[in-house]
Amino acid sequence: MRFLALIFISSSADFFLGRAIFRQSDKKKKLYLLWICMFINLGMLGFFKYFNFFTDTFADLIAQFGFQPNLKTLQIILPVGISFYTFQSLSYSIDIYRGKIQPTNDFVPFMTFVSFFPQLVAGPIERASHLLPQFLKPRSFNSDHLSSGFRFILYGLFKKMVIADRLAYFVDHIYNSPEKYDGTVLLVATFMFGIQIYCDFSGYSDIAIGSARLMGFDLMQNFRTPYLAKNFREFWQRWHISLSTWFRDYVYIPLGGNRVSQSRWVFNVMLTFTISGLWHGASMTFMIWGFLHGLFLVSEFFLLKIISLPKKLSWIGLVITFIIVNLAWVFFRADSIEQSISIFSSFCQLNFDFIPNVWIRFIANNEFREFTLSLLVSFPLFILFEILIGPNNFDSVVKKSGILMRWSIYLILAFMILFFGVLHAAPQFIYFQF
Repeated sequence: MRFLALIFISSSADFFLGRAIFRQSDKKKKLYLLWICMFINLGMLGFFKYFNFFTDTFADLIAQFGFQPNLKTLQIILPVGISFYTFQSLSYSIDIYRGKIQPTNDFVPFMTFVSFFPQLVAGPIERASHLLPQFLKPRSFNSDHLSSGFRFILYGLFKKMVIADRLAYFVDHIYNSPEKYDGTVLLVATFMFGIQIYCDFSGYSDIAIGSARLMGFDLMQNFRTPYLAKNFREFWQRWHISLSTWFRDYVYIPLGGNRVSQSRWVFNVMLTFTISGLWHGASMTFMIWGFLHGLFLVSEFFLLKIISLPKKLSWIGLVITFIIVNLAWVFFRADSIEQSISIFSSFCQLNFDFIPNVWIRFIANNEFREFTLSLLVSFPLFILFEILIGPNNFDSVVKKSGILMRWSIYLILAFMILFFGVLHAAPQFIYFQF
């Protein structure tokens, strides 16, 4: 409740300044009002999320020149969801400035648009052109929305509770003290984290979409089975779609997009992805993670000019993309650059002797036995669903199935959640911290 004022200030600034931007005919004054709006929104985000990061970074930089700065950091608590609702609210003002939408005169629906509870803390990051009009029209009961909402929630709970939270048991245990384990264990944990973060975040998105659908609201799809992507460009068209399209529309395109020289295009891609990495967290590891993905995209662009895989071998691109994307998660999950480098170094010394040790632990540890049995049963089912879903979503695929198949899927997923889901002391959603 103590951070309620932040979302109120941010939303009020966009509401009133958005109206002022729309009424203003002078282009310079319109731009001036937009800059005020951006300063308020990004200023609050920058203070609460990045103040200590930039203070420490500046102090480290000065120290390289022999100075000993006495810069103090603050005990700042990061408000939940500030990165998401700031971007959602800010896009409203930018779209008004660009002439894409007209401002609303009703403050309550606008505040509801910004603070809509299903997607407030972790997205999807909605656009006013899509979500705001839904608050301005009367609601009516729709049985299709109800059944669709439950389907989204059911599959979201399966991915979160059965897959992500089970994998978290192993991943957290390894990454909390990576120095104790050899390269093979760390490599397995890294790929497990790749699946964990996908099931965790896409699971939340499905639950948010489903919860909104129960009330008659339609939210954008945030994931389209990204690990089935055959290249990095396709991966980012399928992963965290609401954020990637936000950076495309409000950072990449204003920089010039691809309508510039090739060297400038490379700069635009690298800068956009580096900023995107920083959006995820106030740490150099997140910046490196974003920078790497920009580097992957640029490298792929030039490589595909030389090498072109036939459709028969498109699976090679899928495998390569999956491996590289998951290896890059090391920077996302590790606590520091030094720890990330240490983990990558251990990958060069793989040791498969860990397999007997895992079996011994399986026999001795009831919790580990439950973890393994759960994944042995649920993981093949998850892979099957992802392949069947493809670029669509669980709701649309299951809805087209026959009634017997449809209800069989419902019962299987419900059984999995009840008997293999983590029901006690489950970890929070990973993206809550952003």
